Amino acid sequence: MAPVPSFPIKVGHIDDVQELRKSKPTQIPQRFVRDMSERPKLAAMVPSPNDIPIIDLSKLVGSDIDEQGRQIVQLKTACEEWGFFQVVNHGIDSSVVENIEKVAKDFFMLPLEEKQKYPMAPGTVQGYGQAFVFSENQKLDWCNMFALGVEPPCIRNPKLWPSKPAHFGEALQDYSREIGQLCKNLLRHMAVILGLKGDVFEEMFGQAVQAVRMNYYPACSRPDLVLGLSPHSDGSAITVLQQGKGSSVGLQILKDGKWVPVQPIPNALVINIGDTIEVLTNGRYKSVEHRAVTHKEKDRLSIVTFYAPSYEVELGPMAELVDEKNPCRYRRYNHGDYSKHYVTNKLQGKRTLEFAKIEPETST
Repeated sequence: MAPVPSFPIKVGHIDDVQELRKSKPTQIPQRFVRDMSERPKLAAMVPSPNDIPIIDLSKLVGSDIDEQGRQIVQLKTACEEWGFFQVVNHGIDSSVVENIEKVAKDFFMLPLEEKQKYPMAPGTVQGYGQAFVFSENQKLDWCNMFALGVEPPCIRNPKLWPSKPAHFGEALQDYSREIGQLCKNLLRHMAVILGLKGDVFEEMFGQAVQAVRMNYYPACSRPDLVLGLSPHSDGSAITVLQQGKGSSVGLQILKDGKWVPVQPIPNALVINIGDTIEVLTNGRYKSVEHRAVTHKEKDRLSIVTFYAPSYEVELGPMAELVDEKNPCRYRRYNHGDYSKHYVTNKLQGKRTLEFAKIEPETST
């Protein structure tokens, strides 16, 4: 993960939301209560057919040409119009998926003093706690996080890899290896759809960076007042989200100015486009703002993998995707500099992408 900030950070007291839920189940501290404009309108979250594209990876690589064509069209639509899609039949063994979910849940169920042996220092994004908190008056998310850099090994902080539960590290490495291969495969298909050679992203990224963040959202007595995770786009190239088995609807994406709930599909993985791919494709594929909401009665677990280029890589729109009709929208920059910019700012929609824009949009 990116370097830590060089400036001092005072975040004040941060309540552990799992402990709050145990000791004061009806109390919502003021730091978690969102301003009126930010509060989720849960009445609008009526279950509906899942409009978000679903890609069957087995058919995308299968021998049925017609079916393959349909999946290609679906993936193109997903990348250009949604920035989000779900992947089924992704080829990752169910035991690998189940193991990571088990050790993640077991970690969050540990006593607080055990989890606090792996603290997330203010301004950093590895360890247990809350990320992206930079001031004492900042609103907090109703979420506990545990985040680790995984690949390449040089970004790992061994002191933050827990000894409990047993086999945590083994499960995480097995899972990350499989997810990394899935990311390479998806990027290959995305490149071909753009008319580029399949390995263009893999060659460009160098030794890709992978980080995993596990999110635990306890039930909240007033889900209408809080957010599980603030609205943001991801700084990665692509992100892979695994929703815990039996999870309630928690993930929402911003589509045409409205928050659309992502209905969990059994054995599916949710994929979203990150800021890096938006820049490389000169805006053809767009990263999308998303957030998490909480549930009044159910806890929710999610496991998120961020896949990105090496920090040493220089990035900018690919020449093949820039012409008179599509002028260059983003400057070239060092990916490590962008990563540092991303993790040293609080989550505010897509504001961090202004770092790369040639003509940044002004926000009110």
